[in-house]
Amino acid sequence: MQAVRQCSACARRAAGGLQHNQTDASALRGRVAACIRYLSSERLRPGVQKSGDQTNPAHTSLASLSLGHGLWQVEDLSHNSLIRRAASALTDSSSTFLSQATLALTDALTDYSKAVHSRIAFQRKYLSSLGKMSPAEEESLQQAVRDWRAEAAERLNECKRFESTWINAVNLSKMAAEAAYASGAHQASILVRTNIQVAQSQVEEAQKLSAEADKKLAETKVDEIQRMAEYTAFLEGSDEHEVQEAYLRED
Repeated sequence: MQAVRQCSACARRAAGGLQHNQTDASALRGRVAACIRYLSSERLRPGVQKSGDQTNPAHTSLASLSLGHGLWQVEDLSHNSLIRRAASALTDSSSTFLSQATLALTDALTDYSKAVHSRIAFQRKYLSSLGKMSPAEEESLQQAVRDWRAEAAERLNECKRFESTWINAVNLSKMAAEAAYASGAHQASILVRTNIQVAQSQVEEAQKLSAEADKKLAETKVDEIQRMAEYTAFLEGSDEHEVQEAYLRED
């Protein structure tokens, strides 16, 4: 108990000296460390405390309160410091949100591009095989084209949904960066702005791939129109030829 009183008094004198005499923070930490060492040595000395006193909650609370009060004075709890900490936490959260939104959007764009390319492959195979397939084979290819068309449409809707989320994440990150810079957390502001640039670069790359897929799909549609027109003309010509041969046979 005497050791606790001595340590408590030491901590109070150290804290009071810090407040009134502007004592250096390192000196206070030295005093607190000395108190801790003193408490440890007293605890190990035989006969100083009874076994029941070692677990007395009142003693433990008093020592913790005294030492905690001394350490509390060292920590900077000014409004500016707390705002900087909050701004840094905000940039961390916004960066996490941006990272997840970017991953979701790039994956959706990639899946959309794959679906479009698969549709193009089956569509071109169907066009190149017109007039050479059995009805069952023709129906199978047409069904594959319809399935990939539906898949691409679903992926496109997913891209639009995730793009909206991603834009919100970018805007939120920009505001967090501005708030961090204004509060003095310049490093956090720089970091989140870097994250925004990386996210924009990744999304732009994925958007280029999807744009290329759309371009090839448009070219395939033009080829489809031309090929179907040629095939229709071929069928009509075959029908006319068959009619003329039947007419001559009747004559």
